[in-house]
Amino acid sequence: MNDSISDTGSFSPPVLDRASLDELSAAARNHVEELDKELHRLWGLGRNIVLAWTPAGRGIRVLVIPHYILGEMAARTAGEAADSLQFVDEVIAGNTLTDEEGFDTIAKYFGYEPKRVELSFTPGEDLADDLLEAVVRRYSISYIQNGAVALFDIVGFSLFSPLEQVTQLNSLAYSVNASFSKMLARNLDIQFARSTTGDGFYIWNRDRSIESNVNLYHLMHLVLADNAIARSKGKANTTPRLRAAFHVGPHYEFFQSEGLRPTVYSYIVGDVTIELARMIDHALPGQIVVGDFRVDMRENDTGEIKRIGTSEFIERTRQSLSNLEGMVLSGENVESIQCYLTGERLDSGQFGVKRYILRDKHGLSRKVYNAKVNIYRSGGGPIYLGFQTGDLDGFVYETEEYV
Repeated sequence: MNDSISDTGSFSPPVLDRASLDELSAAARNHVEELDKELHRLWGLGRNIVLAWTPAGRGIRVLVIPHYILGEMAARTAGEAADSLQFVDEVIAGNTLTDEEGFDTIAKYFGYEPKRVELSFTPGEDLADDLLEAVVRRYSISYIQNGAVALFDIVGFSLFSPLEQVTQLNSLAYSVNASFSKMLARNLDIQFARSTTGDGFYIWNRDRSIESNVNLYHLMHLVLADNAIARSKGKANTTPRLRAAFHVGPHYEFFQSEGLRPTVYSYIVGDVTIELARMIDHALPGQIVVGDFRVDMRENDTGEIKRIGTSEFIERTRQSLSNLEGMVLSGENVESIQCYLTGERLDSGQFGVKRYILRDKHGLSRKVYNAKVNIYRSGGGPIYLGFQTGDLDGFVYETEEYV
């Protein structure tokens, strides 16, 4: 369980789950439990959060603040809030572990006296920093400035009986888990996480490397493919029909309390989840929509980091789809997967990708693309996911444009 820094300086946080704990030595597990007990005391049943920590001999110094302080900062006047939130986002966008000088700067800004936690071991020596960081993060909040999130929504979920709903959610969860396992087997780096929406899941990648957003888009392909193959074999109402959305944007990740402790499972909220919810509201059953975003990508020939838009991002993902060839999904061998944004042939002879402007019930607008995914199998005919431009009857949008 290692944390990492991407080529753009983004921090990929470590993850501490039951499997990771089982791999530790007995001494290391005792150290983790000791630290967790002390942080739980400071956490105050969820009243407080840990913003930063730094080693201090046989112990650590931690900065603990009431959780509502962040909300008060966001509620300030526009000018004040912008400066305050920018500083907070910079603090929680990276590792909560800081050097002593950085720690004191953060503590001074918030005006709270740091707490010293005495431990029976020496942090960094008896227990690795990434393990310490993983424990602390359960009591903190993380900010991701430009991370990808996929949303899977079960069509007509409320119309099914409770038992059918459970069956469909389990089916979707299995497709997600199976697809994740297939990607790990191909050494495609992804720190998969998910949270339920009630009738579906948000899926995101905790890894913050340049390639992380591409890998999540591929995970979405595999989930849709596994679900579609299962639907072609399953009985009515056992495998859900999906609509899906993909977007890149800022969001916060936190660990919700379960009983009297924070869970090992995290949740996200922020601009990207709001956008995804609005996008999926407009999507037709079976449709795949992609948001309008800009994201950093690496140039293959020079290695230079370049900021690109949605259309070019999707084109780049097509170049790495060969990594998914030969996978077995729902018992069938997948020869290849193709993905693209739809549009029409223009008078110039070139193909123009269509971008749609949606307007929600609040009067706010957003731009989206319609996506297609084609799955080619060895033992059966192709499976086509999503819709072509000419098949979008009922898709309500305000205007359209070509890009």
